[in-house]
Amino acid sequence: MSDVQFHEMADGQRIAYRYAEGKGPALVFLPGYMSDMDGGKATSIFAAAQEERRACLLLDYSGCGQSSGEFADGSLSIWRDEVLALIDACIDGQVVIIGSSMGGWLMLLVAEALGNRLAGVAGIAAAPDFADWGYSDDQKSQLASGVTIYEDNPYGPEPTPTHAKFWQDAMTNIRLTGPIDIAAPVRLLHGQCDADVPWQVSMQLAERLRSDDIQIALVKDGDHRLSREQDIALLHRQVWSLLD
Repeated sequence: MSDVQFHEMADGQRIAYRYAEGKGPALVFLPGYMSDMDGGKATSIFAAAQEERRACLLLDYSGCGQSSGEFADGSLSIWRDEVLALIDACIDGQVVIIGSSMGGWLMLLVAEALGNRLAGVAGIAAAPDFADWGYSDDQKSQLASGVTIYEDNPYGPEPTPTHAKFWQDAMTNIRLTGPIDIAAPVRLLHGQCDADVPWQVSMQLAERLRSDDIQIALVKDGDHRLSREQDIALLHRQVWSLLD
């Protein structure tokens, strides 16, 4: 792994990232909610890119991992702008965006902004619009009124917070209610035993995307993380199919 570097945003936030130089299109990995660039899927993609001397960018959103800031201040719009700033600072030419869970929603926002620089997108248990379908009416009412809500966290001892700022911004970035103007090739990977993001969300996403080149890989016994050795191998095949 390359050393961590920092990119300073206009608002003073210092965004931690790793960048491997190499041939394009460059791979850009977007982690999930409260995740960072040290996760197994991100590091495996980065290591494979380094072996092939392929350009690859990993990053931590503000308030996450080694970046500065508070998680409570983050939002999809803020994190989209951070990703785009890092792409502009590090990469010349085309980009393949890989998004895991919430990163699969952010992937769409970044892809839309990249225009002709977009070479492809790959979603792993992509979770667009989870601010809408992932909460009860009572929870939405609390969030709309500015209250932070907490839910059980199956991946750690501390409950998972959803801050009102994040939710309110997310509801302005809903994408599954109409056509999504992304024409680049798309690969979607989803476990059918995913207890967090129903696999049908990937099917809905495929229907909304303008691209004619969409492949969906469903893993019948796969969970949300898709972090087993065979899951990682499938992910690599899906991503690298966008490069050949």
